[in-house]
Amino acid sequence: MFAIDLADDAQLRPLEVWHAEEFLAHMDRGREFIGQYIAFPDRAVDLDGTREFLRTNAEKAANDSTRLFGIWIEGTLRGGVLFPVFDAAGGNAEVGCWMEPAGAGRGLITKACRVLIDHAVHVRGIHRLEWHVCTENEKSIAVAKRLGFTLEGVQRENYLHRGRRQSTEVWSLLAPEWRSAAS
Repeated sequence: MFAIDLADDAQLRPLEVWHAEEFLAHMDRGREFIGQYIAFPDRAVDLDGTREFLRTNAEKAANDSTRLFGIWIEGTLRGGVLFPVFDAAGGNAEVGCWMEPAGAGRGLITKACRVLIDHAVHVRGIHRLEWHVCTENEKSIAVAKRLGFTLEGVQRENYLHRGRRQSTEVWSLLAPEWRSAAS
């Protein structure tokens, strides 16, 4: 398994089925904070459900469509980044993130997303990346801006989450933009 250093005490690594107990503990610590805007904390509520969630994502990764990566700080899983959508043939991918409060505010999400975007653009040939975010999620919107994404528009009340309709901002970044920002 690989690990990429994000800081002296933080690493990015693939999240796999055998991380189920650790992932569940992570969700338990940050369930309400993380679950404000995304649904998977509501699916990882017990060990069997967590294993199933990670197994399903592993199958998707094997089919080159979705991939989860964890961020470990001082050896403890505190957050992660992912490709919720990865379409290599079409040249499109979506990037996402989550973090429990104990890991927030250190810039690790931005660093980890840079790793994913570099890989998507330079290794896999992805042309268009998207960032979907609840209009109320100011921290995630700030990450999209730091990464150079451009706001394309808002899908009004498109996402039913915990009984409430949320609106989603759609941001995009094209490979030529990413390459020119790096030079």
